[in-house]
Amino acid sequence: MARAASLSTEEVERLRGDVAAGKPAGVWFTAAAVGVTAGQSGKVIDFTEPAEGDFIQVRPTGSRDELTFSPAELTLVKPPPKPKQAPAPVVVEPVVAAPQVVVGIEPAPVVRKPPPHKPAEVTVTLHSTLEGEWTVDVLVGKKRVVRWEPVPAGDVARAAKSLPVGVGEAIGTALEAAKRRQLARVEQLKAELDAAQRALRDLG
Repeated sequence: MARAASLSTEEVERLRGDVAAGKPAGVWFTAAAVGVTAGQSGKVIDFTEPAEGDFIQVRPTGSRDELTFSPAELTLVKPPPKPKQAPAPVVVEPVVAAPQVVVGIEPAPVVRKPPPHKPAEVTVTLHSTLEGEWTVDVLVGKKRVVRWEPVPAGDVARAAKSLPVGVGEAIGTALEAAKRRQLARVEQLKAELDAAQRALRDLG
């Protein structure tokens, strides 16, 4: 049976994209993988940094452990199914001597410890428009978990009270400017409404 090709740089990057997009990222273990069976399948969970050595986190099928592997230990080529073997014939031979018992000691399997969980940096960005509309964007590490979701201005004002003075003042200035623009807009609409009502009365 031909040896399965290990992951190329392009395939690693494609798996990165699938994980970031929340898509299934299935792989199979090559004969170079340690602690798992060659040909067994698994799912890529994440990537550790720097991308050197064992940096691909994989959960083997049927296991809850998340183990790290190198590109040489993984492949995108699904192994062919194993051919079914016919049962070996049972041959009964007369016992001519006392059987010898041979005790073999198999080496203990290498157990990989899950990598320590590294806390990711969280970046929260607030954005306001001139009309006083606020949105928030959240990055956890390099993954965007919230993409410019609307936030009520009242919630922003309450949150600003518990933030450092400089941040609170900047948010307060933006809120006050938006309030003045809205008040000016209200006065303009009132004037337009009065003019429309006068025109309506003149029309009888």
